[in-house]
Amino acid sequence: MARLGVLLFLVQIVLAVCALISCLSAEEGQIRALPRIAWVLIILFFPLIGSIAWFLAGREASPSARKGWLGGTGSPERQRPRTVAPDDDPEFLRSVQERAKEQDEELFRRWEDDLRRREDDLRRRDGEPPREGDRPEV
Repeated sequence: MARLGVLLFLVQIVLAVCALISCLSAEEGQIRALPRIAWVLIILFFPLIGSIAWFLAGREASPSARKGWLGGTGSPERQRPRTVAPDDDPEFLRSVQERAKEQDEELFRRWEDDLRRREDDLRRRDGEPPREGDRPEV
């Protein structure tokens, strides 16, 4: 019989500690019925009843707790459009591909201009006149 009393006492203490942590870490908008300080005092002075009262009436139920086993079909979360990760967004992927293509074209154009300029420099050094069709357009 004494072991059962010790076990119930430990359960009561653990429940009170969990309720205190939950109460103290809850956002201001999640606390219902009473101010936070009142809930803390109730949990401290009446550990078993205060803890149970906090979990039943003192805090807003989390969205996952409201859904239950089957999931809530009428919840506002299901009605909101979900944000899409950038790697799943076709518009974002298209813009990345277009930007990469533009950068590749610009890089290719610079290489061609540089190659033409070097060829012209080599021709001048060798005494040949630069070819007219190969001049870079400025």
